[in-house]
Amino acid sequence: MSINPKEGAPKEAKPPKKGAIALKTPKGTRDWIGADINLRDDIFANISRVFKAHGGTPLDTPVFELSEILTNKYGEDSRLIYELQDQGGELCSLRYDLTVPLARYLAQSSTLNMKRYQIAKVYRRDNPSIARGRLREFFQCDFDTVGEYDTMIPDSEILCIAVEVFESLGMADDITIKLNHRKILDGLFRVAGVPEDKIRPISSAVDKLDKAPWAEVKKEMVEEKGLDEAVADKIGEYVKHSGGPELIELLRKDTEAMANENVEAGLKEMSLLFDYLKAYDITSKVSFDLSLARGLDYYTGLIYEVVTKLPPDAKAHDEESRIGSIAAGGRYDNLVGMFGKRQIPCVGISFGVDRIFTILKTRQEKEKQAARKADVYIMAFGGKGFDGLLAERMAIARMLWKEGIRTEFSAKVKPKLPQQFKAAETNDIPLAVILGEGEVAEGKLRLKRLGLGEGQSAEEKDGRLLAKEDLVAEVKKYLAENA
Repeated sequence: MSINPKEGAPKEAKPPKKGAIALKTPKGTRDWIGADINLRDDIFANISRVFKAHGGTPLDTPVFELSEILTNKYGEDSRLIYELQDQGGELCSLRYDLTVPLARYLAQSSTLNMKRYQIAKVYRRDNPSIARGRLREFFQCDFDTVGEYDTMIPDSEILCIAVEVFESLGMADDITIKLNHRKILDGLFRVAGVPEDKIRPISSAVDKLDKAPWAEVKKEMVEEKGLDEAVADKIGEYVKHSGGPELIELLRKDTEAMANENVEAGLKEMSLLFDYLKAYDITSKVSFDLSLARGLDYYTGLIYEVVTKLPPDAKAHDEESRIGSIAAGGRYDNLVGMFGKRQIPCVGISFGVDRIFTILKTRQEKEKQAARKADVYIMAFGGKGFDGLLAERMAIARMLWKEGIRTEFSAKVKPKLPQQFKAAETNDIPLAVILGEGEVAEGKLRLKRLGLGEGQSAEEKDGRLLAKEDLVAEVKKYLAENA
């Protein structure tokens, strides 16, 4: 039976036709509708306001580029590029990010200085996880400063932009910006004994430290990348350090590290950066973290990622606890030169809108949950001669109340089904217990999640058919998983 809350009457569910197409979006993609689009547009608007305040000029580039433009720009992540089918013309690929298309634009134009921003979709053949905000089609919001300027002045402004964006989204108290420098990282790799041809692969391995423990990363370095175990151990001693300006002084006391000119130059730039961050009053938002690597090949200087600081009561199943970085970027002074003779220094940041959306939506839902007065609404429906099942609704309510479960039902003898759904919707009640005359006679009822929107399965539309005695356990399970 299919429950139609608008008509208030059951309909027979039609079985799918043999050989019918599975109606779903491709893996790692999603449809957007209604309130979700409104929230996403609010995020875009806030980010755009900050970009414009810093003098940003909008740029729009094609959703696909010549494949040769994207080749050899992303290190090991190049395998994630979507290549379009060869139809006898130009070989093209969907854009992986918005940075390489910007570099291509700069190389073919006469532009030498600009502040540019772009908000658009990008595509990656990643292993998707909607809950973690890892998709195959997703939005990026990029801001980049292009041109020759004094050291660390544009870089520090980019970090200021990052803080202002999250201030505008009400997230400033919840983020940390992790910083590192490719000169320092590459220099420390050389000090540790990493062969020149393994620096990029080892950097990609270190980049996984935000997702995997050191033991796993070390195993990859030694067994998959062929690095000597003693060298890996020395890297491990360096990448465990994080902090503020005091980490600069700690590294300066390391005579072996300071003998490397890249480490010395990188520390000098980091010291200058912290002076500028102090002027912007954002030092408290950053952490100098030697485990940050950023796996992309084109970075040449400062690199950074924005991560969320989880509250002490965060649980492992919370959406926010499973999301990685929500913004990232760095300096890439040689990328434009890969497409021509001119080298144009650039520094920028990319905001992951879909991950930010997941966090903000989860928080909205938690606020609604805290404000609502009930978790379950008991409904009933029937055909001609329906008596409202009031006594049965009362009995189920009593059963749930005894377990401390907040429960409501209509105070009418024979309420109409649409009115019952409307009451639950108005009060943001997430669960409905639906009683049908025939099912009640068999000691059964339906438990339905409300507010799921479009694209529900038949079971989600009708609710799960349960034995009456299983109801309390199922409701408690749902409430625990969505606490």
